[in-house]
Amino acid sequence: MKKFRKVLDGLSSSSPGGVASPSCGSAAGTPTAHAPTPLDIHVQETLVSENFHLCKTVRHGFPYQPTCLAFDPVQKILAIGSRTGGIRILGRPGVDCYSQHESGAAVLQLQFLINEGALVTACADDTLHLWNLRQRRPAILHSLKFNRERITFCHLPFQSKWLYVGTERGNTHIVNIESFVLSGYVIMWNKAIELATKTHPGPVVHLSDSPKDEGKLLIGFESGTVVQWDLRAKKVDFRIYYDEAIHSVSWHHEGKQFMCSHSDGSLTVWNLRNTSRPIQVTYPHGKILKDGRKESCKPILKVEYKTSRNSSEPFIIFSGGLSYDKAGGRRPTLTIMHGKAITVLEMDHPIVEFLVLCDTPYSNEVQDPYAVVVLLEKDFIVVDLTQSNFPIFENPYPMDIHESPVTCTAYFAQCPPDIIPILYSIGAKQKKTGYSHKEWPVSGGTWTLGSQTYPEIIVTGHADGTVKFWDASAITLQMLYKLKTSKVFEKPKAGEGRTTEVLDEDPYAVQMVSWCPHSRLFCVVGISAHVILYRFSKHDANTQIASLEVRLQFDSDDAVSPSENENNPCFSDPSSHSPLQPGSPGSATPDSVPGLRVKSRALRMPPGYQAELVVQLVCPPQQITSLDINSAYGLLAFGNCNGVAVVDYLQKTILMCVSTLDLYGAADPYQRLTRSPRRNRQSTSDFCMRGLSHFYSDSKKRIRTSYQSLTELSDNQVSIDMERTKSPTSVPYPSSLHNDPRSMPEPLASLRASHCSPVFYLLDNVKGPGRKLSLPTDLKPDLDHVNGHCTSPTSQPCSMGKPRIPGVPEGPRLTRRGPGRPPFRKAQSAACMEISLPVSSHTEAESRENSFSRSRSSSVSSIDRDTKEAVTTLQFGESYGRKGEPLPSACLWVGTSLGVVLLLPISIPAEDEDRMEEPVTIGPSSTVLMLKGSVLRFAFLDCGGALIQSPYEVWRDPNGPEDPDRTRRRKLVNFSPWPSHEAGVDGHMAVVCSEKQAKVMLMPSQTVLFAHNVTESSFILRADVVSVCSSVCLACFCANGHVMTLSLPSLRPLMDINYLPLTDMRIARTFVFTNGGQALYLSSPTEIQRITYSQEMADNLQDMLGELFTPIETPEAQNKGFLKGFFGGNAQPFDREELFGEAAAGKASRSLAQHIPGPMGLENMKAAAGGVVGDLARARIALDQRGERLGELEERTALMMNSAEIFSTHAHQVMLKHKDKKWYQL
Repeated sequence: MKKFRKVLDGLSSSSPGGVASPSCGSAAGTPTAHAPTPLDIHVQETLVSENFHLCKTVRHGFPYQPTCLAFDPVQKILAIGSRTGGIRILGRPGVDCYSQHESGAAVLQLQFLINEGALVTACADDTLHLWNLRQRRPAILHSLKFNRERITFCHLPFQSKWLYVGTERGNTHIVNIESFVLSGYVIMWNKAIELATKTHPGPVVHLSDSPKDEGKLLIGFESGTVVQWDLRAKKVDFRIYYDEAIHSVSWHHEGKQFMCSHSDGSLTVWNLRNTSRPIQVTYPHGKILKDGRKESCKPILKVEYKTSRNSSEPFIIFSGGLSYDKAGGRRPTLTIMHGKAITVLEMDHPIVEFLVLCDTPYSNEVQDPYAVVVLLEKDFIVVDLTQSNFPIFENPYPMDIHESPVTCTAYFAQCPPDIIPILYSIGAKQKKTGYSHKEWPVSGGTWTLGSQTYPEIIVTGHADGTVKFWDASAITLQMLYKLKTSKVFEKPKAGEGRTTEVLDEDPYAVQMVSWCPHSRLFCVVGISAHVILYRFSKHDANTQIASLEVRLQFDSDDAVSPSENENNPCFSDPSSHSPLQPGSPGSATPDSVPGLRVKSRALRMPPGYQAELVVQLVCPPQQITSLDINSAYGLLAFGNCNGVAVVDYLQKTILMCVSTLDLYGAADPYQRLTRSPRRNRQSTSDFCMRGLSHFYSDSKKRIRTSYQSLTELSDNQVSIDMERTKSPTSVPYPSSLHNDPRSMPEPLASLRASHCSPVFYLLDNVKGPGRKLSLPTDLKPDLDHVNGHCTSPTSQPCSMGKPRIPGVPEGPRLTRRGPGRPPFRKAQSAACMEISLPVSSHTEAESRENSFSRSRSSSVSSIDRDTKEAVTTLQFGESYGRKGEPLPSACLWVGTSLGVVLLLPISIPAEDEDRMEEPVTIGPSSTVLMLKGSVLRFAFLDCGGALIQSPYEVWRDPNGPEDPDRTRRRKLVNFSPWPSHEAGVDGHMAVVCSEKQAKVMLMPSQTVLFAHNVTESSFILRADVVSVCSSVCLACFCANGHVMTLSLPSLRPLMDINYLPLTDMRIARTFVFTNGGQALYLSSPTEIQRITYSQEMADNLQDMLGELFTPIETPEAQNKGFLKGFFGGNAQPFDREELFGEAAAGKASRSLAQHIPGPMGLENMKAAAGGVVGDLARARIALDQRGERLGELEERTALMMNSAEIFSTHAHQVMLKHKDKKWYQL
């Protein structure tokens, strides 16, 4: 019968998985005089489920796979459509909105209802959508689905409610924007062309009304046919036939001629007086060859024909058209022709679309262009047309996040208030010059700083080694500072180094970062297994970068004979296992050469982050899986699939460098056994050293193995859970191994008696043809640098002799490996968790890879793979290094891929003078806890439930001027878990989260207070302890897409939402939580999506977003004068309602298109507009109505006064006429 241990006065009980194992400490241990017991801990938890709500906030970056572009010249807002069905609407800085079509169909075209606060989108699923932009989050008002024809082009005239829609069949339909229904008026393709024409003209590629007469519609077909259709007379005015296909058409503003771009790279100009032939044919980039033939050119995909007031020469702007000979070695181009001047602008990426921005929305006025918006595949630029050198505008949007692929992210909320201004001042010196001095032309919308704002910073690491700091305050994103880590290294020469073959693509790629905003200490881990430490300074410096080389490869190559240390079961010679120092013998061997060479000369470093120390792994380097740095201790720790290393960056020495196996010492909870030698064992470094582009997608398929549970242990033992191997970083293990064989089931007792692990026991009982399993031999663990005090090179030799931990039987002595024996392997690391095997079934393997599923069957191949136990997480902090210790001290918490938590106490000199001279000592480790799955996160709470921050050193400028009267002393801020005034007890609580479960442990008694199995069917990818609503909680993101929050310390579930199915490793690699109920991830290779899981922030989000629509008076059309109007210069009035309405045109066929009503109609759009702008709009409308009534009253008053004067005049005249007459003469 299972025992349940009551906690907190019986208010809650720990789950069977949460019962503490003997190696983790138990409640039976007698606490110290000041140590609290579970009954002493009373935490008032304030978080409830109502405090949490998950929603998206804002999306930053360049729209992924853009397809189209639109601009409202009155509102001055811009919209970009994408291939995934997204719409990005941009205005002034801060006005940035993202919307998504539910269908996910590509957006083919965008059309603004100019100055109406609405947008029409045409999608690849042949559906038209009308979006309401008069609210902070746009919504669909109407949808119209075409059933029998495919949409190819749309055109909406200015101040018109009728939308022209061209189709693939060559027909033109007309849609009423208000009701979003089809008109019965249809222009059929067979009526548009001549009856004698035997071929189909092709899809409609252009629609536009004549600037001279809105009743004339110009229709361009792909085959080269152009037709002007008279909408009133329902007939063709003229037809134009050209041999080359048409890509675009652009009118001259007078409406007398237009220009076409063609597939052969030519531009043709047609005059309406004579449409039999073009008046001009030009090949802008084509030359006439010697034989008289024209040079073949690429198609001109789009042309814009714009006139200017300041010049009689028009602007002709087009994309493409280069000759094939030149285009082979050239980039995509945009050509600007103004008179005789031809300017060719080369682009870094292919051009998707461009727009010419003009002052007037009327097509029949002089356009006077002032800028060109160019949408590229991976960039967005605006060219200034008002200056002769055509400079570009400085982009205020963060469109360069993907300048180099993002490889990692970090999110810091509630930063010190002075960090953003100082980073901005340093980063301002890095900005490029040569931009246009004019204001950014896309300036629509309104945005105000929200009431609840605090400093937020996002840090992104990139494949080229750059690190970017972004100001993310108030849901905006602005570049602060850029750091190039590649400047620390020499440029690699061709064929230099043993790792150049696999790392030539991205040897400097950033794998993870660690930043302390208070001390301004920054640490970067690269894919070449290097760690770079940076300090921040406001002054430049000329210094030399210190370099250390660490060897974290413990294999058969470094083994010694079994007889060397036979008599010392606990310690061995430190020199036999010491890390490689620079210049030490053997460090120049081919296997010991690091992949990158650190610059050895003194370097001039500009203000900002300056490199101080570089630590590189050698022989052979394997990727680093965990990192932590602490400025108060002056220590840096990192680990990989082999072990862990601790570096004193103040003294520039290596304190500890041991394998994961050696960390356990005599308290190893596993029975370690070797295997028979295997021929041609492939090194796991081949997988770890691959370039970043191949790190997440391999040509070979990977098989992940898992095992079923063996049995359940009785009483104090936890079941051996093999389902935990659904995690990518884990292999089977017994979550708790009791060392008394009598308490085990008979198979396991015989297994422990023969010193075989349960994994081998399981494999031996799995029947399979041709399998052989050699019985392993007894070995002795290598305990140097662990059970003796590990010190810096300046310290004394390690003290010998350390009693074994009570309660752990000694068992057989394990000696060091001999040269002929294979290396000992444990669980595999996060980077080396898979073996590459060719498989025949590609579909099944790929589906398992993408869905992060795991095989439930026992795998025979697991006996042949290399297994290692990786160090998955590290955390410095003030804690209790031993069970029952009276006072806290500096400690290093270590979590492994087997779910084991180890604790290493650290002794640091207290005085500044001693800190730079005296050595730092690291005591022997102790196993304090075991969990299911790889350990992901540590956090510490005081006895009142408040989060304990790590101690840090207050920042001081290392290169600042020194005061001779004052000695420079380190100012430390410590958050030690001293006695709680409220609870009146010492100690603290440690929160540990793995891929499967979370536990809260009481220190120093090491008693498990609470345990919770977070997920059974999946595994956790990211976990963080964050502050929300003046309290703390544990936030988790699982591989099945669930976002969960748990209360602390009781681990009570508060929120569990299926938010995001994990379909891409990019999401798993970049998902991070932060304080304030916020999180982010890379939603695409070019975009960052920010979300919130706080109800408070979700409620305030509406006020933080920008307004897209602003009430603006529509500019009046210019009066061209009597003569121009008399000779036909002005556009003729045209009543579309009379032609296209139901009364005149009838109803369209119901089978042609299906109307899908939205939540609101256009007639209610203004009433539904929310926020301040909606109120202002309504007030403006009411004011206009009042003004109109006052105007009418004034006119009526004037008419009455005029009639009164007329009456008075007439009365006076009658009086004068009859003045001198007698009464009888009347």
